[in-house]
Amino acid sequence: MIQATRKYSWIALTAARSNLAYLSEVATRALFLAVILYIFLRLWQVTYGETGAERLGGLSLPQMLWYLAMTEALTLSAPRVAAEVDQDVRTGALAVQLIRPLDYPLARLWTTLGERVVRFGLNTGVGAALALLMVGPIAFSPGGLLLFALALPLAFTLEFMGQFLIGLAAFWLEDTSGLMLIYSRITMILGGMLIPLELFPPAAQPALRALPFSSIIYGPARMFVHPDAAFLADLLLRQGLAIVLLALAVALVYRAGLRRIHSNGG
Repeated sequence: MIQATRKYSWIALTAARSNLAYLSEVATRALFLAVILYIFLRLWQVTYGETGAERLGGLSLPQMLWYLAMTEALTLSAPRVAAEVDQDVRTGALAVQLIRPLDYPLARLWTTLGERVVRFGLNTGVGAALALLMVGPIAFSPGGLLLFALALPLAFTLEFMGQFLIGLAAFWLEDTSGLMLIYSRITMILGGMLIPLELFPPAAQPALRALPFSSIIYGPARMFVHPDAAFLADLLLRQGLAIVLLALAVALVYRAGLRRIHSNGG
């Protein structure tokens, strides 16, 4: 168990180092984030100004802008797992991976986590710099940041499983890019990237909170600007349940895909 943990931890570390090596790509992502985030921040400034409201969805203007900075950092830091798995299936690289003394899904998970830590850290830095310039700081505390940090690993894992499952669909579909496009748009809209769930119609909010998308974006971002132990406990429960269900789905689909490889002599 310890040896396996070290092995996969080394995979994550290698992925993180590799991501740091391509500084030009990192700079391009950061620039894109800065432009998109600036547009969204200006839109919300106009919204607060026109409505005359001090709080929307329980958040003040500074909190809302910091919330948006975090949702953008979470969304844009996600590696293209589905596309990479799709490519492995189509090119036959997956068959080569199966020969190695590594579990393919676990190796992919730890690689993704290593990449995402770097991307998320850089995106958060860019978003925080813009938020500071536009509205200044909001109240932070070590305890609140710790609660926020506790929600991140499960959010990253949940996002990975959703994309991994889409990538595995390449065993049966000619192109999974359409599925990934739908998934990304649903995550952005229903996951609370553009607006907090509190601003959705009250009748829809319970259903939106129950979906895994909110546990990927809304939950961690909300914890960042408004840390609350009770909210975290509920979030961790929802994240854990969603991960278990998706893990079962991934296991079933992955095994079915492997049977197709073996039946074709792979």
